[in-house]
Amino acid sequence: MPDPLPVVASIDGDGCALFASDIHLSEHDPLTAEFFLSALAREARGATHVFLLGDLFEAWIGDDQQDAVVPRAEAAFTAVAATAHLFLMRGNRDFLLDAPGSPARGFSDRVGARMLDDPSRIMLFGHPTLLSHGDAWCTDDERYQQFRRQSRDPDWQQAFVRQPVAQRQAIARQLRAQSEREKQDKAAYLMDVNATAILRAAAEQQVDTIIHGHTHRPARHEIDADGRQVVRWVLPDWDGAARRGGFLRVTRQGWTTIDW
Repeated sequence: MPDPLPVVASIDGDGCALFASDIHLSEHDPLTAEFFLSALAREARGATHVFLLGDLFEAWIGDDQQDAVVPRAEAAFTAVAATAHLFLMRGNRDFLLDAPGSPARGFSDRVGARMLDDPSRIMLFGHPTLLSHGDAWCTDDERYQQFRRQSRDPDWQQAFVRQPVAQRQAIARQLRAQSEREKQDKAAYLMDVNATAILRAAAEQQVDTIIHGHTHRPARHEIDADGRQVVRWVLPDWDGAARRGGFLRVTRQGWTTIDW
């Protein structure tokens, strides 16, 4: 069995960690952007560490992306990073954040954040905790996993971001439309994490807590991983029209979900 990943952050004492994912910021959905960015500004005030675990954006074609929501997001994230340690993670919608070969300065560098690998391991008030967007554990969807492997390849990413902006935008629209069509006929279990993959990750990384998003099925699960009790927190997605979204806040006093 491989050694566990190194710990990238330790939160203890008077620390406060805030977690969110699946925000899907887009200039075509200003209501969700306003809803999330306002909530983030409020809830991050008391946090020492803020983790945004993927799908910050509905689509990301490269760090030179310019639309109405990008400067608002940059300003909001920069404000958080001024008072807390801000960590970002790529999701299945924005896997080109900080892509190699991008013609623009990396997004995480612009906002003062640290980009995390997926998965990453932290210590959270004595709990070894594994963070992930979650899509890598949807192993039953073999077609998606094939695309995921291709789209995370540095050479593929570098070739993609070198294309003209208009061409990248057209490809992104095509991929989004294809994804929506396939969802209509895709079995529900294919869009959820695989239990065996979760148990394997918990055992390999020697963690008792897992936090992820992606599935849009917020919940707290208790599972048994080789005799070890593991708690799995699934973060909610954000939707301004439905007034849906939420954070997981963790302090030494306990674990709290903050929902709207």
